[in-house]
Amino acid sequence: MLRRVIAWLSRRFWVAAFVVALSLHFYPRIHDLVLGVEVTPPMRGYAVALRSGCFTCHGPNGTGGVKNYGGEDDEIPGFAGGTPMMWAKSEFELQEYILDGAPARKRGDPRYKEAQRKQLIAMPAYRGHLSPQEVDDLVAFVRATSGLIVPADEVAAQGQELAYKFGCFQCHGPMGARGSSNPGSLKGYIPGWWSNDFHDLVRDDGELRGWILDGQIERLRDNPIARHFIEAQRVYMPAYRDFINDKQLEALMGYVRWVNNGEWQGKPLALGH
Repeated sequence: MLRRVIAWLSRRFWVAAFVVALSLHFYPRIHDLVLGVEVTPPMRGYAVALRSGCFTCHGPNGTGGVKNYGGEDDEIPGFAGGTPMMWAKSEFELQEYILDGAPARKRGDPRYKEAQRKQLIAMPAYRGHLSPQEVDDLVAFVRATSGLIVPADEVAAQGQELAYKFGCFQCHGPMGARGSSNPGSLKGYIPGWWSNDFHDLVRDDGELRGWILDGQIERLRDNPIARHFIEAQRVYMPAYRDFINDKQLEALMGYVRWVNNGEWQGKPLALGH
């Protein structure tokens, strides 16, 4: 009898251990599915750039490169501030830079080859090291970071300038593609403006104004569960009420709405060639 009890307990122990191990292995995926964690193409591209060493040469988050002695510009270009227009004629050439180190038109130019020979650091070729999906995601990150996607609407374009001025992209990610980690928050990161996160947090223009002006909204502040996560998070939405006028507020809201609309995503970069 005692032997059967021990055998039964032993089986229960190993079953429980297996369930715990399985849960630990799959928990991040289950957590993400249950909470509806969003991963946009630029954020996947950021992860690709991080693990591929892109920021080692192109600077933190691709915002500015390091010195490149012997090079024509003396510096490796970043992805931001419109700089892609200085070295690429199309988004296809962005892919060529990633895959082959330079576009075909440059690789076949003897003068370009000589200039490359003289400079200290050369762009590596990632063909065979990155999948087509990773290349697409990396281009999406460059697109979002480039500053070359500008609203045609003048008010929304002013809002984009204000988003840079107020540092919105530092928290919400390039073009609001989704921000960095935020320990203690419900989903563990600063939400973006692209899709479901935005619609969960912003139901109308009144709530969008509330987020910008006060850093919070009444609907969530009065909900005990939401309030718990708001108070537990380590990074808080700042309140701009004393730093923004009505005209600027409407422009910034127009830009955020334009980003959320998403029609711009299929349009090419304004490379100016």
